[in-house]
Order: sequence, then C-alpha cells, then structure tokens
Amino acid sequence: MRVPAVPVTSSAPRAAAPVAPAAPVRPAAPAAKPQQGASSRVVMAVIVGVALLALVVWSQSSTKDDDASPMPTATATADATPTSDASATPTESATSGAAVETIEAPGKFVALSTSAGVKLRWFAPTATEGLTGYLVEIAPDAKEWQSVATVPVDQTTLEMTKSEGGWTQFRVSSVYSDGQVAPAKIFGLPGQYK
Repeated sequence: MRVPAVPVTSSAPRAAAPVAPAAPVRPAAPAAKPQQGASSRVVMAVIVGVALLALVVWSQSSTKDDDASPMPTATATADATPTSDASATPTESATSGAAVETIEAPGKFVALSTSAGVKLRWFAPTATEGLTGYLVEIAPDAKEWQSVATVPVDQTTLEMTKSEGGWTQFRVSSVYSDGQVAPAKIFGLPGQYK
C-alpha cells in the first residue's frame, strides 16, 4: 500500500534578514563663524550702498526750475572743516570790508546730466557770515582756470551746455565780503562746457 505523501513543514522560526546596526547619532556641527574680514566687508558695502542711495535721492529732489529728473554724473565733496585761504585771489564782485574770521567752501558739489549738458548743484557752506556769493570756474583740458559765472548767495545751481571732445574740470568757490575765496574740491567731466 502506498502512503500518501504529506508535506513536511518546519516548526522552527524563520530567521529574518540581518539588519545593519544604526549609525551613532552625532550632534550637529555648530555653524561656521563668518570670518571677521567678511563681516567688515558686508558692513562697508551697506554703508556705501546707503551713501549712494542718499546721493540718488538728493539728486532726484527737484526744485521748481528743474525740467526733468536728471541722473547724477559726478560728485565731489569738499572738506567739512573751515579753511582760511588768504592767498586766494579776490573776485571782481567781492568788496573790501572787515576781515571775515571763518570761511568755508561749498559742500556736496554735484553735476547732474541735462539734455543740453549739465546742471551744477552744491550746498551752501555753514560759514555764512560775510558770504557774498559763489564763483564758478572751469579749466578746459586742464589748462588755465576761467571764470564762468559769479552767482548770488541764494543761487546754488548753474546750468552749462556741452560740446563734444576734450575734458573739463569744474570748481565752485565761496566768495566772502573781504575778498577771501574758499574753493571746493575740483572734479572733471568728459566734454567741453560753456
């Protein structure tokens, strides 16, 4: 007689696939400190950015005689310290009088681009006792200084027309009643101006 085949099953538990041991948990590394030089550069970049923004805002502020919103093309700032320039040449419009103790050059001299050339703009000095006006001069192609205009104390702008070629340096000076002149920092622009 034949015995039927019975499937054989094992009662032993099956072994699970081996599990890799978990990697030990390491604390996160502290964030790297920025280098001291890098933070100094960031601070300097922010300061320069704020200064440029202030310059753009100031140049965009218009007075009633502005035709358009000109963009700044060049700037020069005079020293904020009062100067005494006894060797400066007095201008024809300056009159003799009592000596002025403190003289100062105009500040924040800016050239704004216009359709015909530039509009020069500056701030009045803080030393206003005896101030009679401003002398505007140019030196085309770095030659001799030429007087372009003498303007009154309440005028702090002057428009000039441009022709091509060459280079022109600009200088605005405060003129005082005793003949003293305090020139602002000089700067130049490409082109010839009248």
